[in-house]
Amino acid sequence: MLAFAAVVDGSFMGLPLDAIFVGYVYHDRARFLMYVLLASAGSALGSIVLYVIGYTGGEMLLRKRLSPERFERIHASFDRHEFWALMFPAMLPPPTPFKIVVLAAGAFEMNFAHFLTAIFAGRFVRFLIEALLTLWFGPEIVTLAGTLFAHRFAWIVVGVGALVAGWLVWRRSKRGRAALGLDGVLRPRSGQAPPPPHTS
Repeated sequence: MLAFAAVVDGSFMGLPLDAIFVGYVYHDRARFLMYVLLASAGSALGSIVLYVIGYTGGEMLLRKRLSPERFERIHASFDRHEFWALMFPAMLPPPTPFKIVVLAAGAFEMNFAHFLTAIFAGRFVRFLIEALLTLWFGPEIVTLAGTLFAHRFAWIVVGVGALVAGWLVWRRSKRGRAALGLDGVLRPRSGQAPPPPHTS
C-alpha cells in the first residue's frame, strides 16, 4: 500500500504521502528502513510518468505555466548541475513545486538513469529524516515541522540553497588548487623524473 501510494503521488495525483508514511513507521518501528526504501523507490517510479510527459513536449507546457524568468532560472540550474537541480527539490516536503522540476528534467532531456537516482536519493534523505523524527518524537513532530516549513518556505529554501552553493564552490576551489599543485603535494614537472623516496 505504501509503495503504491508513493507511485501515485509521484506521478500526477498528489496524496498525503507523508502522513501515510509516518503512520507505517509509527506502527511498525522495527521495519522503518524498509518503509523508507519503499517510499523512495515508489516516488522515483511514479515520477517516470511526468518525465515522459516532459520529454515529449514538456518545454511548451513549462513555458505556459512559468514566467520567462523562472523558466530560464530552472533551465540554467539543470545546465550547471542537473543532478543537484533535481535531488535538492526531491528532499523538500510540500509546498515545494516538485512536479514542475520533474517535468523540467524531462523537457531538458536529463539522463534517465541520473533522473531516477536523483529522485531516489532525495526522497531517501527526506523519508529517512521523517522516520527518525517519528521514532524519536512521535508522528506529531512531522506535522509540526511541515507546518513550520510551509510558513517559512522561502527562508528555508534560501538557507539550504546557500549551504549547497557554498559546498559546491568549496569543492570546485579544492579541485582547482589540486590541479595547480597548491594542495601541498609536490608534483614533478613535465618530462622530469619524480624525486627518489626518502630513506633514513
